[in-house]
Amino acid sequence: MTDTPRIALVTYDPGPEAHKDLDLPVLVRELAASGAETTAVYWDDPETDWAGYDLAVIRSTWDYCWRAEEFAAWVTRCGKATRLANPADVVLWNTDKRYLGDLAAAGVPVVPTRYLAPGDAPDLPDDQEYVVKPTSGAGARYAARYTPADRETAVRHLARMHAEGFTAMVQPYMRGIDVTGERALQYFGGRLLHASRKGAVLAPGTAYDADKVPHPDLEPWTPSPAELHVAESALASVPGGSELLYARVDLILGDDGEPRVMELELIEPALFLDLHPASMPRVVESILAAAGA
Repeated sequence: MTDTPRIALVTYDPGPEAHKDLDLPVLVRELAASGAETTAVYWDDPETDWAGYDLAVIRSTWDYCWRAEEFAAWVTRCGKATRLANPADVVLWNTDKRYLGDLAAAGVPVVPTRYLAPGDAPDLPDDQEYVVKPTSGAGARYAARYTPADRETAVRHLARMHAEGFTAMVQPYMRGIDVTGERALQYFGGRLLHASRKGAVLAPGTAYDADKVPHPDLEPWTPSPAELHVAESALASVPGGSELLYARVDLILGDDGEPRVMELELIEPALFLDLHPASMPRVVESILAAAGA
């Protein structure tokens, strides 16, 4: 490696639309100001020589879940060409939300989840409100909330996902989210960076294929000891988790008032640095350390 580390911040190609990653230009600027040659790079750019970078940090590959096989192939290639953060094995494990089953098996409290693969019968709850979403998804894409009376709509939702090759997740709707929201605990360099809370994303009656606001009413949050315990238990259960550069643990409160893992974001979580500007120096320091600077 040269004295000046070369760092790629890996993102998606927005085409003619405005780029949605508000953290990205700030990170590029701050890393460059700290002495690193830093570039925002599209993950699917065929002209990129990944071996020319000392470190590739996945930041906002927000179209990956619709191109899962292509993305997995890129992760494998990039992980062989340079140091990838997070590591390729962790990223590949995290692309499929069936990892929740692995966490549950390790004793981590998670939202109860069943999986319906293409070809499975539409086995849906008839006694409670529930959520249907794909095992490969982000930003509440293809996610919707149903009551037992909505069964026909939910079955059509499943059929659409199955036709496109997606496995569905079926979870009870955790009613506490409407009152206490969802917590996002962000970790960087192995330590808690900051935490945020947001409101419920899935409003009753919103179509699964409608655009949704992924982080409504976002605000800073101070996590409770119980929330910290569950988040850190989840991270300790990740295969290869000791090599994580960053992570976001999304928690909600169950009916018993105790925190449960809703999702574990180890690929491309938004950092919410506009809400937590004081976190920027540690993010920069951690990325530079990972690049060997």
